[in-house]
Amino acid sequence: MKLNKKENVRKVEVVVVSDFHLGTRSCKSKELLGYLKSIKPKELLLNGDIIDIWQFSKSYFPKTQLKVVRQIIKMMEQGTKVSYIVGNHDESLRRFVGLNLGNLSIVNKVLLEMDGKKSWVFHGDAFDVVMHHSKWLAKLGATGYAMLTAINKMVNGFLALFGQRRISLSRDIKRMVKTSKNTSVTTRFEKTVSDLAIKKDYDYAICGHIHWPAKKVIRNERGSVLYLNSGDWVENLTALEYNDKEWDLVYYNHEEPTRIEEENDLADVDYLLGSDKMLFKSMFRDVLSDN
Repeated sequence: MKLNKKENVRKVEVVVVSDFHLGTRSCKSKELLGYLKSIKPKELLLNGDIIDIWQFSKSYFPKTQLKVVRQIIKMMEQGTKVSYIVGNHDESLRRFVGLNLGNLSIVNKVLLEMDGKKSWVFHGDAFDVVMHHSKWLAKLGATGYAMLTAINKMVNGFLALFGQRRISLSRDIKRMVKTSKNTSVTTRFEKTVSDLAIKKDYDYAICGHIHWPAKKVIRNERGSVLYLNSGDWVENLTALEYNDKEWDLVYYNHEEPTRIEEENDLADVDYLLGSDKMLFKSMFRDVLSDN
């Protein structure tokens, strides 16, 4: 029996997705659209880098990416509350922070209180050492990342011809860095975020930005917090979903998302300061504020 598509839509309390990078060839818009159509959340948090203004080109915005935008608008029309949390690749929208238009809000962060627990949701670029000290280097890295994903696509095309398993060059490089003897930037990022969340008595610290999906308990001498990262829709195809009093990290596999259990992890600390630019400083203060 053929199921009605509406019967396959899952009701979810809150969904966090980030790093679509719409406007680039790296965005997996077909899979993203499939995921968005498969859920009916009460609240949708778009956690930064949704539109990649850094690499945006007037000559490239395919129909599948436009359908993603239309789907989000459709969700708002059907009652979903959408918060657009500004990231670094769409930082031009930061001047519109505070705008509320129907079910759409543009913000620097979202604080959620659900079932007696607090979730701190923000993109994460405020705590990126490269973004803080060398924005030009961050943009260069974004260009290199786009080139790497393009090369990866060609490599996977050849592998498919010979029936070989697909690979992810950028993911493998990140894994090499993360598991090296020295403390990685990713690990310092996670620990910095988590330490601040513990200091503020938040139960969950939720971000995106680094394209490294995660669900892990991070501890220090003052306590612990569940650190969550929503990953991206360039290579990982991941999202965070809140239901039944807990957050799940899910991987989209064209059907039902696959959930993973939380990990326990420890890392070294590396505190960062805000940027000298007015909008960045304003965002930094906003992210750290308790309201």
